[in-house]
Amino acid sequence: MIPITTLTLAPSLDSATTTDRLYAEGKLRCTAPLFEPGGGGINVARAIVHLGGDATALFPIGGPTGRHLTELLRAEGITTDAIETKDWTRQNLHVHVESTGEQYRFVMPGAHLTDDEFALFEQRLSGLPKNSLFVVSGSLPPGISVENLQHLLREAQRCGLRCVVDSSGPALKACLDIGNLALVKPNQKELAELVKRNLDDPDAVRQAALEIIAQGKTERVVVSLGPQGALAADKDRVFQVVPPPVKKMSTVGAGDSMVGAMTLKLAEGADLLDMARYGVAAGSAATLHKGTRLCTLDDTLRIYDYLRKDLTA
Repeated sequence: MIPITTLTLAPSLDSATTTDRLYAEGKLRCTAPLFEPGGGGINVARAIVHLGGDATALFPIGGPTGRHLTELLRAEGITTDAIETKDWTRQNLHVHVESTGEQYRFVMPGAHLTDDEFALFEQRLSGLPKNSLFVVSGSLPPGISVENLQHLLREAQRCGLRCVVDSSGPALKACLDIGNLALVKPNQKELAELVKRNLDDPDAVRQAALEIIAQGKTERVVVSLGPQGALAADKDRVFQVVPPPVKKMSTVGAGDSMVGAMTLKLAEGADLLDMARYGVAAGSAATLHKGTRLCTLDDTLRIYDYLRKDLTA
């Protein structure tokens, strides 16, 4: 299998807890917190390992929160390449309210990266195997501009890496402006922002995906469509994969699980349809659990087998 490295520039130590009710000013009695690793690329690497693959997570760490994050990843069997930073790794809080079933996600800003610290990530790229997959996922931390991100992607391509990007807004546009990406995964709203027009029907989504492929921005586009699954396109084919109806407990981690599954299939040399089916299966599998849990192999394979039997996909 082609080696996979994921990059997370704004990792987090995520804590999840449950309380009976949420109200102002009172003391909210909570359950003991559950700590998990967080951040786009980190969760992509975790999903790949959960699905039986292998990936190296490249990310900055600082302070006790950073050390805790690294310990959690190693306990899951994730290969880590952590770069020490002055600022502490952020800690986010996820609260599930028992009385209403609602979830609240308190997301802190990422730790600041200095120019010297960011330069260390670019230096790491030359040591990665040529033609390996390099996944950039998650938000940009304070101190890092979209121009910094573009410079890093250009360096990755110069080193012969195939880049997969899962981002949004100006960062996603900046990555696509580099061109020649292996895979991007916008949602329908993000794709509409990229092409600067409304995408109100499936044909419009299809045309927009093919448009950015024809412009040489990326080889493959997979547009996540929520309950309607995903639309996958390359220069020759377009498929829509619709998941089976499932009882969703949480959507946290669904996107990262989807990217992890698709990257794993890409590393195995799978075709577009198989890659999209496995991605939709993993994304759906992640919604079956409360809190911040990612996909499991058993749930993913069960949904994937269902999708493979769906001849209309």
